[in-house]
Amino acid sequence: MGTHSGFLAVLAVALGVTAGSANAETLRIAGNFAPEHSSSKAMELFKAEVERGTNGALTIDLFPGMQPGGAKENVDAVRSGTIFGTWVGAAFVSRLVPEVEAVSLPFLFETRETAFQVIDGPVGKAIEEKLAAKGFAPLGWMELGQRHATNNTRPLKTLEDFKGLKLRMQPNETHLATFRALGANPVAMDVKELYSALQQGVVDGQENPYPIIRASRYFEVQKYLSNTGHFFDFIPLVANRKQFDALKPEYKQAITAASAKAVAEQRKLAAEADAEALKDLQSKGMQFDSLTPETLAELRKATSGVVDEVKKRAGAGLVDQVLAAVGKKG
Repeated sequence: MGTHSGFLAVLAVALGVTAGSANAETLRIAGNFAPEHSSSKAMELFKAEVERGTNGALTIDLFPGMQPGGAKENVDAVRSGTIFGTWVGAAFVSRLVPEVEAVSLPFLFETRETAFQVIDGPVGKAIEEKLAAKGFAPLGWMELGQRHATNNTRPLKTLEDFKGLKLRMQPNETHLATFRALGANPVAMDVKELYSALQQGVVDGQENPYPIIRASRYFEVQKYLSNTGHFFDFIPLVANRKQFDALKPEYKQAITAASAKAVAEQRKLAAEADAEALKDLQSKGMQFDSLTPETLAELRKATSGVVDEVKKRAGAGLVDQVLAAVGKKG
């Protein structure tokens, strides 16, 4: 009897669901963002809302800051069911669901409002169906934000300045192809290894939204920053679909309602954090160079061929739908 119950306890932990009491279940959710990042703060709200909405029958254990592993490991752990869910940069989901790349086109979204309009509409629904087909239950899209390039070699003011720079990218083919088209030498690397790679000069630079550059303290190991805004990035919150579907209907409803609240709160926090983080990075000694509209137009032109490559991976229909939604021709 003891062995049998021990086996069941091990199985429950492996499934990311632990019985806290006869009536309580604990769901483990991991993220690759620092605890002070807006997404991690929003997940605290998610936790409180789920626990309140289920009268404590569901409890949420959060693991921000890459505690269980890097971004790739967390996505794989959700897919295999060893944890219930993760909130993670969209690029880390794209290797399993290439359709996500349709909203990762270079210089696509000029404002966050346009980005949300697209992801909250039919395009987002189409991508969510693809996520579901790969074993994920999509719960919401938070803002990672506009990504901007930093480096230690020279200020980035013109297209020419990108030539030969060894820049760390997320493991996303669109991101890598974009920087190859700009003449840089992009290297895919998990975010867990990035700080030491910058510190040791393994790579010259990286690209991330301002709040991530600040929260990850890249200002300590990077000198130059430009507002390249080359991608607008999302943070999908995803759960293991089998585990989510197996929950009682009222629990699923509580999770869905909590997700909606957390996403709305995070988007508000993210917009505030963006402006604040840029000021802070400059005060911490980073040199900030603002790109001219002419330079941005050159960068856009240099990367225009990337869209055709994305069509091959994510599907021409979906990419055209995205371009139409933002008022750009396919």
